[in-house]
Amino acid sequence: MKVQVHDTLPHTLPEDDAHPYRSGAWRPQHVEYDAWDLNVEGELPGDLNGVYIRNTENPLHPPIERYHPFDGDGMLHSISFEGGEARYANRFVKTDGLIEELDSQESLWAGVAELPASAKAPHQIGARPQMKDAASTDVVVHQGRALASFYMCGDLYRLDPRTLATAGKEDWGGALPADGVSAHPKVDENTGELLFFNYGTEWPYMHYGEVSPTGELTTYQDVELPGSRLPHDMAFTENYAIVNDCPMFWDEEAMAAGLYAPRFHRDMATRFGVIPRGGGDVRWFEADPTYVLHWINAYEETTATGATEIVLDGFFQQNPSPKPRPEATLEENLYRHLDLHSMRSIPYRWRFNLETGQTIEGPLHDEILEFGMINGKYGGRPYRYSYDALPADGWFGFHGIAKHDVQSGEITTYRLPEGVYASETVMAPRDGSAAENDGYLVTFTIDLPNDRSQCVILDAANPAAGPVATISLPERMSSGTHAFWADATTL
Repeated sequence: MKVQVHDTLPHTLPEDDAHPYRSGAWRPQHVEYDAWDLNVEGELPGDLNGVYIRNTENPLHPPIERYHPFDGDGMLHSISFEGGEARYANRFVKTDGLIEELDSQESLWAGVAELPASAKAPHQIGARPQMKDAASTDVVVHQGRALASFYMCGDLYRLDPRTLATAGKEDWGGALPADGVSAHPKVDENTGELLFFNYGTEWPYMHYGEVSPTGELTTYQDVELPGSRLPHDMAFTENYAIVNDCPMFWDEEAMAAGLYAPRFHRDMATRFGVIPRGGGDVRWFEADPTYVLHWINAYEETTATGATEIVLDGFFQQNPSPKPRPEATLEENLYRHLDLHSMRSIPYRWRFNLETGQTIEGPLHDEILEFGMINGKYGGRPYRYSYDALPADGWFGFHGIAKHDVQSGEITTYRLPEGVYASETVMAPRDGSAAENDGYLVTFTIDLPNDRSQCVILDAANPAAGPVATISLPERMSSGTHAFWADATTL
Protein backbone atom coordinates (compact mmCIF):
# COMPACT_ATOMS: atom_id res chain seq x y z
CA MET A 1 0.00 0.00 0.00
CA LYS A 2 1.22 3.49 -0.89
CA VAL A 3 -0.02 6.18 1.51
CA GLN A 4 0.32 9.95 1.47
CA VAL A 5 -0.88 12.15 4.33
CA HIS A 6 -2.83 15.04 2.85
CA ASP A 7 -3.43 16.96 6.09
CA THR A 8 -3.80 16.57 9.85
CA LEU A 9 -6.38 18.77 11.54
CA PRO A 10 -5.58 20.01 15.05
CA HIS A 11 -7.96 18.99 17.82
CA THR A 12 -8.41 19.61 21.54
CA LEU A 13 -10.01 16.30 22.58
CA PRO A 14 -8.42 14.45 25.52
CA GLU A 15 -5.95 11.72 24.56
CA ASP A 16 -7.62 9.28 26.99
CA ASP A 17 -11.14 10.13 25.84
CA ALA A 18 -13.59 7.58 27.26
CA HIS A 19 -16.82 9.03 25.87
CA PRO A 20 -18.80 6.09 24.38
CA TYR A 21 -19.29 7.96 21.09
CA ARG A 22 -15.74 9.34 20.88
CA SER A 23 -13.99 6.04 21.57
CA GLY A 24 -14.17 2.45 20.40
CA ALA A 25 -15.99 2.20 17.08
CA TRP A 26 -16.65 5.96 17.26
CA ARG A 27 -13.04 7.04 17.84
CA PRO A 28 -12.65 10.08 15.54
CA GLN A 29 -10.10 10.38 12.77
CA HIS A 30 -8.21 13.64 12.30
CA VAL A 31 -5.78 12.67 9.50
CA GLU A 32 -6.64 12.93 5.81
CA TYR A 33 -5.05 10.36 3.49
CA ASP A 34 -4.62 9.41 -0.13
CA ALA A 35 -3.78 5.74 -0.68
CA TRP A 36 -3.26 3.55 -3.75
CA ASP A 37 -1.71 0.19 -4.66
CA LEU A 38 -3.87 -1.04 -1.80
CA ASN A 39 -3.31 -4.42 -0.15
CA VAL A 40 -6.01 -6.81 -1.32
CA GLU A 41 -7.04 -10.23 -0.05
CA GLY A 42 -8.85 -12.09 -2.80
CA GLU A 43 -9.26 -10.49 -6.20
CA LEU A 44 -10.82 -7.15 -7.07
CA PRO A 45 -13.61 -7.66 -9.62
CA GLY A 46 -12.71 -6.18 -12.99
CA ASP A 47 -16.40 -5.42 -13.65
CA LEU A 48 -16.76 -3.20 -10.55
CA ASN A 49 -16.31 0.40 -11.68
CA GLY A 50 -17.42 3.45 -9.72
CA VAL A 51 -17.02 4.98 -6.28
CA TYR A 52 -18.29 4.13 -2.80
CA ILE A 53 -18.54 7.16 -0.48
CA ARG A 54 -19.37 7.15 3.21
CA ASN A 55 -20.05 10.07 5.60
CA THR A 56 -18.78 9.88 9.20
CA GLU A 57 -18.80 12.13 12.30
CA ASN A 58 -15.39 13.22 13.62
CA PRO A 59 -15.39 15.90 16.34
CA LEU A 60 -12.36 18.13 16.80
CA HIS A 61 -13.25 19.74 20.15
CA PRO A 62 -15.07 18.89 23.39
CA PRO A 63 -18.69 20.08 23.38
CA ILE A 64 -19.88 23.20 25.12
CA GLU A 65 -21.86 21.03 27.57
CA ARG A 66 -22.78 17.54 26.34
CA TYR A 67 -21.72 15.59 23.23
CA HIS A 68 -24.00 13.71 20.88
CA PRO A 69 -22.47 11.61 18.07
CA PHE A 70 -24.41 13.49 15.39
CA ASP A 71 -22.61 16.70 16.41
CA GLY A 72 -19.29 15.55 14.90
CA ASP A 73 -17.82 17.23 11.81
CA GLY A 74 -18.45 15.48 8.52
CA MET A 75 -15.64 13.44 6.98
CA LEU A 76 -16.13 11.61 3.69
CA HIS A 77 -14.33 8.38 2.82
CA SER A 78 -14.22 7.29 -0.82
CA ILE A 79 -12.87 4.19 -2.51
CA SER A 80 -12.93 4.28 -6.29
CA PHE A 81 -12.69 1.21 -8.50
CA GLU A 82 -11.44 1.24 -12.06
CA GLY A 83 -10.16 -1.61 -14.19
CA GLY A 84 -9.47 -3.92 -11.25
CA GLU A 85 -7.65 -1.24 -9.24
CA ALA A 86 -8.79 0.67 -6.15
CA ARG A 87 -7.83 4.05 -4.70
CA TYR A 88 -8.84 5.54 -1.33
CA ALA A 89 -9.18 9.08 0.03
CA ASN A 90 -10.71 10.69 3.09
CA ARG A 91 -11.39 14.38 3.70
CA PHE A 92 -13.16 16.57 6.22
CA VAL A 93 -16.04 18.50 4.69
CA LYS A 94 -14.79 22.07 5.00
CA THR A 95 -18.03 23.60 6.24
CA ASP A 96 -18.29 27.22 7.39
CA GLY A 97 -18.65 25.98 10.97
CA LEU A 98 -15.58 23.73 10.77
CA ILE A 99 -13.45 26.58 9.46
CA GLU A 100 -14.59 28.93 12.25
CA GLU A 101 -13.90 26.33 14.93
CA LEU A 102 -10.46 25.63 13.48
CA ASP A 103 -9.72 29.31 14.03
CA SER A 104 -11.19 29.40 17.56
CA GLN A 105 -10.00 25.92 18.62
CA GLU A 106 -13.22 25.32 20.55
CA SER A 107 -16.84 24.34 19.94
CA LEU A 108 -18.98 27.33 19.02
CA TRP A 109 -22.39 25.79 18.32
CA ALA A 110 -24.88 23.98 20.52
CA GLY A 111 -25.20 20.27 19.86
CA VAL A 112 -28.24 18.00 19.71
CA ALA A 113 -28.29 17.52 23.50
CA GLU A 114 -27.47 21.13 24.44
CA LEU A 115 -29.51 24.27 24.94
CA PRO A 116 -29.42 26.59 21.93
CA ALA A 117 -28.67 29.47 24.33
CA SER A 118 -25.30 27.86 25.15
CA ALA A 119 -23.98 28.53 21.63
CA LYS A 120 -21.13 31.01 21.23
CA ALA A 121 -21.70 31.57 17.50
CA PRO A 122 -24.64 32.97 15.52
CA HIS A 123 -27.38 30.81 14.09
CA GLN A 124 -26.75 29.15 10.73
CA ILE A 125 -29.47 27.96 8.36
CA GLY A 126 -31.35 24.87 9.42
CA ALA A 127 -34.33 23.58 11.35
CA ARG A 128 -32.96 24.23 14.84
CA PRO A 129 -31.34 27.46 16.05
CA GLN A 130 -27.69 27.73 17.11
CA MET A 131 -26.76 24.33 15.68
CA LYS A 132 -23.73 23.88 13.42
CA ASP A 133 -24.36 22.61 9.90
CA ALA A 134 -21.73 19.85 10.03
CA ALA A 135 -22.62 18.21 6.66
CA SER A 136 -22.07 14.94 8.52
CA THR A 137 -25.21 12.91 7.81
CA ASP A 138 -25.67 11.99 4.18
CA VAL A 139 -23.93 12.02 0.80
CA VAL A 140 -25.22 11.59 -2.75
CA VAL A 141 -23.70 12.14 -6.18
CA HIS A 142 -25.54 14.44 -8.60
CA GLN A 143 -24.14 16.01 -11.79
CA GLY A 144 -20.93 14.11 -11.10
CA ARG A 145 -20.41 15.91 -7.77
CA ALA A 146 -20.62 14.48 -4.27
CA LEU A 147 -23.03 16.49 -2.09
CA ALA A 148 -22.68 16.22 1.70
CA SER A 149 -25.72 17.20 3.78
CA PHE A 150 -26.88 17.64 7.38
CA TYR A 151 -30.01 16.09 8.87
CA MET A 152 -31.34 19.30 10.47
CA CYS A 153 -31.16 21.04 7.07
CA GLY A 154 -28.35 23.22 5.79
CA ASP A 155 -26.08 23.79 2.83
CA LEU A 156 -24.98 21.16 0.34
CA TYR A 157 -21.18 20.94 0.22
CA ARG A 158 -19.65 19.80 -3.06
CA LEU A 159 -16.64 17.51 -3.35
CA ASP A 160 -15.05 15.55 -6.16
CA PRO A 161 -16.43 12.01 -5.72
CA ARG A 162 -13.09 10.27 -6.29
CA THR A 163 -10.47 12.62 -4.81
CA LEU A 164 -12.83 14.41 -2.37
CA ALA A 165 -11.29 17.74 -3.34
CA THR A 166 -13.51 20.54 -2.00
CA ALA A 167 -15.54 22.37 -4.65
CA GLY A 168 -17.51 24.88 -2.54
CA LYS A 169 -21.25 24.89 -1.91
CA GLU A 170 -23.96 23.80 -4.28
CA ASP A 171 -26.25 26.73 -5.14
CA TRP A 172 -28.23 25.66 -8.24
CA GLY A 173 -27.50 28.95 -9.96
CA GLY A 174 -28.35 30.99 -6.87
CA ALA A 175 -31.68 29.18 -6.33
CA LEU A 176 -30.81 27.01 -3.32
CA PRO A 177 -33.59 27.74 -0.79
CA ALA A 178 -32.94 29.96 2.22
CA ASP A 179 -34.21 27.13 4.47
CA GLY A 180 -31.51 24.82 3.10
CA VAL A 181 -31.81 21.15 2.25
CA SER A 182 -32.38 18.24 4.61
CA ALA A 183 -30.33 15.08 4.57
CA HIS A 184 -31.62 12.37 2.24
CA PRO A 185 -32.08 14.18 -1.04
CA LYS A 186 -32.88 11.45 -3.55
CA VAL A 187 -31.26 10.91 -6.94
CA ASP A 188 -33.50 9.20 -9.49
CA GLU A 189 -30.90 7.28 -11.47
CA ASN A 190 -33.37 6.74 -14.32
CA THR A 191 -33.98 10.46 -14.96
CA GLY A 192 -30.94 12.14 -13.38
CA GLU A 193 -33.18 14.37 -11.23
CA LEU A 194 -32.54 15.18 -7.58
CA LEU A 195 -35.55 15.38 -5.22
CA PHE A 196 -35.35 16.99 -1.78
CA PHE A 197 -37.26 18.50 1.14
CA ASN A 198 -36.56 20.83 4.02
CA TYR A 199 -38.38 21.65 7.26
CA GLY A 200 -38.36 24.24 10.02
CA THR A 201 -40.21 25.91 12.86
CA GLU A 202 -42.23 28.46 10.85
CA TRP A 203 -45.23 28.04 8.55
CA PRO A 204 -45.60 26.18 6.17
CA TYR A 205 -43.06 24.00 8.10
CA MET A 206 -41.94 21.99 5.04
CA HIS A 207 -41.03 22.47 1.38
CA TYR A 208 -40.50 20.00 -1.46
CA GLY A 209 -38.19 20.58 -4.42
CA GLU A 210 -36.77 19.07 -7.60
CA VAL A 211 -33.53 19.76 -9.46
CA SER A 212 -32.98 18.88 -13.12
CA PRO A 213 -30.10 16.68 -14.35
CA THR A 214 -28.35 19.91 -15.39
CA GLY A 215 -28.64 21.53 -11.94
CA GLU A 216 -31.67 23.83 -12.34
CA LEU A 217 -34.20 24.15 -9.52
CA THR A 218 -37.38 23.29 -11.44
CA THR A 219 -39.85 22.75 -8.57
CA TYR A 220 -40.08 24.26 -5.11
CA GLN A 221 -43.39 24.30 -3.26
CA ASP A 222 -44.87 24.64 0.20
CA VAL A 223 -46.00 21.53 2.05
CA GLU A 224 -48.28 22.79 4.80
CA LEU A 225 -48.09 20.92 8.11
CA PRO A 226 -50.07 21.45 11.35
CA GLY A 227 -46.88 22.53 13.12
CA SER A 228 -43.15 21.99 13.36
CA ARG A 229 -42.17 18.38 12.59
CA LEU A 230 -39.03 16.20 12.41
CA PRO A 231 -39.11 14.30 9.09
CA HIS A 232 -35.84 12.56 8.33
CA ASP A 233 -36.26 10.88 4.95
CA MET A 234 -38.45 10.83 1.83
CA ALA A 235 -39.25 8.43 -1.00
CA PHE A 236 -40.32 8.63 -4.64
CA THR A 237 -41.92 6.68 -7.48
CA GLU A 238 -41.86 7.34 -11.22
CA ASN A 239 -44.63 9.94 -10.90
CA TYR A 240 -44.82 10.92 -7.23
CA ALA A 241 -42.77 11.99 -4.23
CA ILE A 242 -43.76 10.88 -0.71
CA VAL A 243 -43.09 13.02 2.38
CA ASN A 244 -44.19 12.29 5.92
CA ASP A 245 -45.68 13.82 9.05
CA CYS A 246 -44.85 11.34 11.82
CA PRO A 247 -46.19 11.93 15.35
CA MET A 248 -42.68 12.30 16.81
CA PHE A 249 -41.73 15.96 17.00
CA TRP A 250 -40.49 18.69 19.29
CA ASP A 251 -42.71 19.30 22.30
CA GLU A 252 -44.38 22.65 21.57
CA GLU A 253 -44.40 23.90 25.17
CA ALA A 254 -40.73 23.02 25.64
CA MET A 255 -39.85 24.66 22.33
CA ALA A 256 -41.54 27.87 23.43
CA ALA A 257 -39.17 27.83 26.43
CA GLY A 258 -36.11 27.37 24.21
CA LEU A 259 -35.83 23.58 24.66
CA TYR A 260 -35.84 21.12 21.76
CA ALA A 261 -37.06 17.83 23.21
CA PRO A 262 -38.81 15.36 20.87
CA ARG A 263 -41.97 13.65 22.10
CA PHE A 264 -43.92 10.78 20.58
CA HIS A 265 -47.65 11.51 20.35
CA ARG A 266 -49.18 8.03 20.56
CA ASP A 267 -52.71 9.25 19.89
CA MET A 268 -51.84 10.85 16.53
CA ALA A 269 -51.80 9.13 13.15
CA THR A 270 -48.76 8.98 10.90
CA ARG A 271 -49.53 11.00 7.77
CA PHE A 272 -48.05 10.59 4.30
CA GLY A 273 -48.09 13.36 1.72
CA VAL A 274 -48.14 12.24 -1.91
CA ILE A 275 -46.97 14.97 -4.31
CA PRO A 276 -46.99 14.75 -8.13
CA ARG A 277 -43.47 15.01 -9.48
CA GLY A 278 -43.20 18.40 -11.09
CA GLY A 279 -45.28 19.84 -8.25
CA GLY A 280 -48.96 20.01 -7.44
CA ASP A 281 -51.54 19.43 -4.73
CA VAL A 282 -50.45 17.28 -1.79
CA ARG A 283 -52.74 14.34 -1.05
CA TRP A 284 -52.57 13.02 2.52
CA PHE A 285 -53.00 9.45 3.76
CA GLU A 286 -53.19 8.30 7.39
CA ALA A 287 -51.69 5.21 9.00
CA ASP A 288 -50.81 3.77 12.41
CA PRO A 289 -48.67 5.98 14.67
CA THR A 290 -44.93 5.39 14.43
CA TYR A 291 -41.70 7.11 13.55
CA VAL A 292 -39.82 6.11 10.41
CA LEU A 293 -36.16 6.98 10.24
CA HIS A 294 -35.49 5.57 6.77
CA TRP A 295 -37.44 4.41 3.75
CA ILE A 296 -36.31 1.54 1.52
CA ASN A 297 -38.11 2.22 -1.77
CA ALA A 298 -41.49 3.08 -3.31
CA TYR A 299 -43.21 2.29 -6.58
CA GLU A 300 -46.58 2.36 -8.33
CA GLU A 301 -48.81 -0.66 -8.91
CA THR A 302 -52.13 -1.09 -10.68
CA THR A 303 -54.84 -2.95 -8.73
CA ALA A 304 -57.31 -5.47 -10.15
CA THR A 305 -59.89 -2.66 -10.39
CA GLY A 306 -57.52 -0.45 -12.40
CA ALA A 307 -56.69 1.93 -9.54
CA THR A 308 -53.15 3.13 -8.91
CA GLU A 309 -51.60 2.21 -5.60
CA ILE A 310 -48.37 3.60 -4.23
CA VAL A 311 -46.36 0.92 -2.45
CA LEU A 312 -43.99 2.34 0.18
CA ASP A 313 -41.47 0.26 2.14
CA GLY A 314 -39.59 1.47 5.19
CA PHE A 315 -38.68 0.63 8.78
CA PHE A 316 -41.58 0.88 11.23
CA GLN A 317 -40.51 1.64 14.80
CA GLN A 318 -42.62 -0.41 17.17
CA ASN A 319 -41.30 1.57 20.14
CA PRO A 320 -40.33 5.05 18.87
CA SER A 321 -39.79 6.48 22.34
CA PRO A 322 -38.08 3.97 24.67
CA LYS A 323 -38.66 4.78 28.33
CA PRO A 324 -35.70 6.05 30.37
CA ARG A 325 -34.17 3.51 32.74
CA PRO A 326 -34.10 4.71 36.39
CA GLU A 327 -30.67 3.12 36.98
CA ALA A 328 -29.09 4.69 33.86
CA THR A 329 -27.05 7.89 33.78
CA LEU A 330 -28.34 11.04 32.09
CA GLU A 331 -26.16 10.38 29.04
CA GLU A 332 -27.11 6.70 28.84
CA ASN A 333 -30.77 7.67 28.78
CA LEU A 334 -30.03 10.32 26.18
CA TYR A 335 -28.44 7.73 23.89
CA ARG A 336 -31.34 5.29 24.16
CA HIS A 337 -32.75 6.96 21.05
CA LEU A 338 -29.72 5.68 19.11
CA ASP A 339 -30.47 2.05 19.91
CA LEU A 340 -32.45 0.64 16.98
CA HIS A 341 -33.06 -2.54 19.00
CA SER A 342 -34.88 -0.65 21.72
CA MET A 343 -36.99 1.09 19.04
CA ARG A 344 -37.64 -2.31 17.43
CA SER A 345 -37.51 -1.13 13.84
CA ILE A 346 -38.79 -3.72 11.35
CA PRO A 347 -39.30 -3.70 7.56
CA TYR A 348 -42.86 -2.65 6.81
CA ARG A 349 -45.10 -1.87 3.84
CA TRP A 350 -47.77 0.79 3.31
CA ARG A 351 -50.14 0.87 0.31
CA PHE A 352 -51.95 4.10 -0.64
CA ASN A 353 -54.86 3.72 -3.05
CA LEU A 354 -55.09 6.92 -5.11
CA GLU A 355 -58.69 6.14 -6.12
CA THR A 356 -60.23 5.27 -2.75
CA GLY A 357 -57.88 7.09 -0.38
CA GLN A 358 -57.47 3.87 1.61
CA THR A 359 -54.24 2.87 3.39
CA ILE A 360 -53.29 -0.78 3.84
CA GLU A 361 -50.25 -1.51 6.00
CA GLY A 362 -48.35 -4.30 7.67
CA PRO A 363 -44.92 -5.81 8.40
CA LEU A 364 -42.74 -7.42 5.75
CA HIS A 365 -40.75 -9.28 8.42
CA ASP A 366 -40.27 -9.32 12.20
CA GLU A 367 -36.44 -9.06 12.07
CA ILE A 368 -34.98 -5.85 13.55
CA LEU A 369 -33.32 -4.14 10.58
CA GLU A 370 -32.56 -0.61 9.38
CA PHE A 371 -30.54 1.47 6.88
CA GLY A 372 -31.89 -0.35 3.81
CA MET A 373 -30.12 0.09 0.47
CA ILE A 374 -31.20 -1.11 -2.98
CA ASN A 375 -29.86 -1.31 -6.51
CA GLY A 376 -30.23 2.37 -7.39
CA LYS A 377 -31.46 1.59 -10.90
CA TYR A 378 -34.63 0.27 -9.25
CA GLY A 379 -35.27 3.41 -7.20
CA GLY A 380 -38.92 4.42 -7.56
CA ARG A 381 -39.63 1.23 -9.54
CA PRO A 382 -40.79 -2.27 -8.58
CA TYR A 383 -37.93 -4.09 -6.86
CA ARG A 384 -37.20 -7.27 -4.96
CA TYR A 385 -34.08 -6.92 -2.80
CA SER A 386 -33.14 -4.67 0.10
CA TYR A 387 -29.68 -4.79 1.67
CA ASP A 388 -30.09 -3.80 5.32
CA ALA A 389 -27.95 -3.23 8.38
CA LEU A 390 -28.13 -5.63 11.32
CA PRO A 391 -28.19 -3.19 14.25
CA ALA A 392 -26.01 -3.81 17.28
CA ASP A 393 -27.95 -4.22 20.51
CA GLY A 394 -27.68 -1.38 23.03
CA TRP A 395 -25.96 1.29 20.93
CA PHE A 396 -25.66 2.68 17.41
CA GLY A 397 -23.61 0.30 15.29
CA PHE A 398 -24.02 -2.43 12.63
CA HIS A 399 -22.70 -5.95 13.21
CA GLY A 400 -23.63 -7.34 9.82
CA ILE A 401 -25.61 -7.15 6.60
CA ALA A 402 -28.98 -8.71 5.74
CA LYS A 403 -30.21 -9.36 2.20
CA HIS A 404 -34.01 -9.18 2.38
CA ASP A 405 -36.11 -10.60 -0.46
CA VAL A 406 -39.25 -8.47 0.01
CA GLN A 407 -41.24 -10.76 -2.29
CA SER A 408 -40.55 -14.10 -0.62
CA GLY A 409 -39.66 -12.72 2.83
CA GLU A 410 -36.38 -14.67 2.88
CA ILE A 411 -33.46 -13.05 4.73
CA THR A 412 -29.84 -14.13 4.33
CA THR A 413 -27.13 -12.56 6.46
CA TYR A 414 -23.42 -11.87 6.57
CA ARG A 415 -22.37 -11.36 10.18
CA LEU A 416 -19.05 -9.82 11.11
CA PRO A 417 -16.74 -11.22 13.81
CA GLU A 418 -17.08 -9.98 17.38
CA GLY A 419 -15.88 -6.39 17.69
CA VAL A 420 -16.09 -5.66 13.95
CA TYR A 421 -18.77 -3.30 12.61
CA ALA A 422 -20.03 -2.44 9.14
CA SER A 423 -20.97 0.79 7.42
CA GLU A 424 -24.16 1.43 5.49
CA THR A 425 -23.69 -1.06 2.66
CA VAL A 426 -24.29 -0.13 -0.97
CA MET A 427 -25.31 -2.32 -3.88
CA ALA A 428 -22.96 -1.77 -6.85
CA PRO A 429 -24.23 -3.33 -10.11
CA ARG A 430 -21.51 -5.01 -12.14
CA ASP A 431 -20.78 -3.63 -15.62
CA GLY A 432 -23.54 -4.77 -17.95
CA SER A 433 -25.59 -6.31 -15.15
CA ALA A 434 -28.81 -7.93 -16.29
CA ALA A 435 -30.52 -8.71 -12.98
CA GLU A 436 -31.38 -6.71 -9.87
CA ASN A 437 -28.94 -8.58 -7.63
CA ASP A 438 -26.23 -8.95 -10.29
CA GLY A 439 -23.38 -7.04 -8.67
CA TYR A 440 -21.57 -6.46 -5.41
CA LEU A 441 -22.16 -5.22 -1.88
CA VAL A 442 -19.51 -2.77 -0.72
CA THR A 443 -18.94 -1.65 2.87
CA PHE A 444 -16.24 -0.25 5.16
CA THR A 445 -15.56 -2.03 8.44
CA ILE A 446 -14.41 -0.78 11.85
CA ASP A 447 -12.34 -3.62 13.34
CA LEU A 448 -11.65 -2.97 17.03
CA PRO A 449 -9.67 -6.15 17.87
CA ASN A 450 -7.19 -5.49 15.03
CA ASP A 451 -7.40 -1.66 15.17
CA ARG A 452 -8.02 -1.34 11.43
CA SER A 453 -10.57 -0.59 8.76
CA GLN A 454 -11.09 -2.50 5.55
CA CYS A 455 -13.28 -2.28 2.49
CA VAL A 456 -15.22 -5.53 2.13
CA ILE A 457 -16.74 -6.62 -1.19
CA LEU A 458 -19.43 -9.32 -1.25
CA ASP A 459 -21.40 -11.01 -4.03
CA ALA A 460 -24.84 -9.35 -3.89
CA ALA A 461 -26.48 -12.58 -5.05
CA ASN A 462 -24.93 -14.55 -2.17
CA PRO A 463 -23.51 -12.31 0.58
CA ALA A 464 -23.49 -15.21 3.07
CA ALA A 465 -20.62 -16.76 1.08
CA GLY A 466 -18.28 -14.13 2.50
CA PRO A 467 -15.95 -11.58 0.92
CA VAL A 468 -14.95 -11.68 -2.73
CA ALA A 469 -12.18 -9.24 -1.80
CA THR A 470 -11.01 -7.35 1.29
CA ILE A 471 -8.97 -4.13 0.98
CA SER A 472 -6.81 -2.62 3.74
CA LEU A 473 -7.19 1.10 4.51
CA PRO A 474 -4.58 3.43 6.08
CA GLU A 475 -6.26 3.95 9.46
CA ARG A 476 -9.29 2.77 11.43
CA MET A 477 -12.18 5.08 10.65
CA SER A 478 -14.98 6.22 12.91
CA SER A 479 -18.46 4.79 12.67
CA GLY A 480 -21.03 7.07 11.05
CA THR A 481 -24.26 7.21 9.12
CA HIS A 482 -24.88 7.14 5.37
CA ALA A 483 -23.19 6.06 2.16
CA PHE A 484 -23.71 6.15 -1.62
CA TRP A 485 -22.61 4.25 -4.72
CA ALA A 486 -22.01 6.14 -7.97
CA ASP A 487 -21.42 4.14 -11.13
CA ALA A 488 -18.44 5.20 -13.24
CA THR A 489 -20.79 6.26 -16.03
CA THR A 490 -22.23 8.99 -13.77
CA LEU A 491 -18.83 10.42 -12.83
